Amino acid sequence: MQNPRILLAASIAFASLGLSAVSTAAPTAGSWLLVANKGDDAVGLVDPKTDQQSATIPEEGHTAHELAVSADGHIAFVPIYGSSGVGQPGTDGQVIDVIDLASHKIISKIDFGHGVRPHCAVLNHADGMLYVTTELDKQISVIDPKTYKVVGSVPTGQNESHMLAISPDGKRGYTANVGPGTVSVMDLVNRKLITVIQVVPSNVQRIAISKDGKWVFTSDQNKPRLAVIDTSNNTVKSWVDLPDVAYGTAVTPDGKYLLLTQPKTSKVAVMDLSTMKVTKSLDAPNSPQEIVVQPDGKRAYISCSASGKVAVLDLQTMQMESPINAGKGVDGMAWDGQ
Repeated sequence: MQNPRILLAASIAFASLGLSAVSTAAPTAGSWLLVANKGDDAVGLVDPKTDQQSATIPEEGHTAHELAVSADGHIAFVPIYGSSGVGQPGTDGQVIDVIDLASHKIISKIDFGHGVRPHCAVLNHADGMLYVTTELDKQISVIDPKTYKVVGSVPTGQNESHMLAISPDGKRGYTANVGPGTVSVMDLVNRKLITVIQVVPSNVQRIAISKDGKWVFTSDQNKPRLAVIDTSNNTVKSWVDLPDVAYGTAVTPDGKYLLLTQPKTSKVAVMDLSTMKVTKSLDAPNSPQEIVVQPDGKRAYISCSASGKVAVLDLQTMQMESPINAGKGVDGMAWDGQ
């Protein structure tokens, strides 16, 4: 019997060519980069070997900002946020599209039954559950990725719980609550709110956690600075001055660096986590948003929404490579099997 991961890679690779073939080499985790192209209402599949978006999956007029992939790399979960920006008027999404990556088809929908603006989806490898921010309910929804059922929730106690980071041991969750300027700390095991940290009077964006789980990072949207939260006591330990207001953040797999996007100046900053100082600033295409790092730690990929491109950063040389043409309004990204 053919390995299903082999069939997955073969079907995706040849879909845009109208061909079929069977590969003899099983793909490794991170073989495909999935991107949410908001302006196209589609999910794109980027092959990091060729640096090309080789296929797209229509979202049937829905607007997806973020996405996650099942542990086996077969299924993509795409929250349909709606037509609005966070905290702004617009439609309120209430479903998560479930996409089979081999057939490029929506095979199911997880329906919350009312508008919740589902947004950031994170697979918790500790308990196998999918955690999704559901802003209008002021909570994180817990979904079984095998049955596509909502099995629980964790309150955030705040409005606009937009982005989520999960601790390395899978026991704690942290949300960036945009308008309130806070971070909620949650016990994912007992599904309880632990505390709410007031970071700034208003407006924080995005959130990341260090590889050792000691630090949580979120960006002040009113000043060019980054909050460093000590997870041992859930307080803001320090602030890092930045060249400009930051947005998306990602820690490199070796735990040495934090990468930050700066949309207004179209830059990507590199922060040394041993000194908590920015050591480099790199040019990127217009409006860099989100950052994901290849599982092998060799490259980082940065969605640049205004340009429809994905920037590529070589983490060994810390130099930008040629960008990848993606789709309109490219935003959230995820690796298959990650």
